[in-house]
Amino acid sequence: MDESERRRIIHGSFAQSIAVKQAALEALAPRIEAAAQLLITAYREGRQALFMGNGGSAADAQHLAAELVGRYRQERRALPALALHANTSVLTAVGNDYGYQASFLRPLEAHARPGDVVIGLSTSGNSANVAAALAWARRLPTPTLALTGAGGGAMRSHADILLDVPSRDTPRIQECHILIGHILCELVERDLFAAESTGGAAKRP
Repeated sequence: MDESERRRIIHGSFAQSIAVKQAALEALAPRIEAAAQLLITAYREGRQALFMGNGGSAADAQHLAAELVGRYRQERRALPALALHANTSVLTAVGNDYGYQASFLRPLEAHARPGDVVIGLSTSGNSANVAAALAWARRLPTPTLALTGAGGGAMRSHADILLDVPSRDTPRIQECHILIGHILCELVERDLFAAESTGGAAKRP
């Protein structure tokens, strides 16, 4: 690969990412706001956020849970959030004993309570283990969010709010999922802890 080809790839990737993010902004902004409100309401009621995904989406799920438990931009108390795949002993035991499709369903049965928010990430929207867990969560009931690619795939019918990035290009979808996740973290943090950032008394969830 020569220098001009490398530069073409670099510039093309940035251009594609920007285009997908712009399209997602135009298509999803009201739904992102609604998703943030679900999380804010859950935290005000003493609930938690439960994340799940496979592969790169597992990494994104764990990343976003960490932003809530740790901090996003400001110093504040920890918010309860859990990535359901993070315990490898549970993940592999459930996969071995019940099949991989139950790999999130079983941990969700252990940890989810009515009023929690269950968040599934999948670029295709067709991850069977995520779709099965979302379907179970809605029957509990808990609010469900699905971050997917265009159309939402099988997860579409199990999501109270579908955040389907208007693309079928996996890397571009994953980049947009992290952006959406960061926006959700910022909206939650600003709403719940606005007074702390200005030196006043914090709103208590």
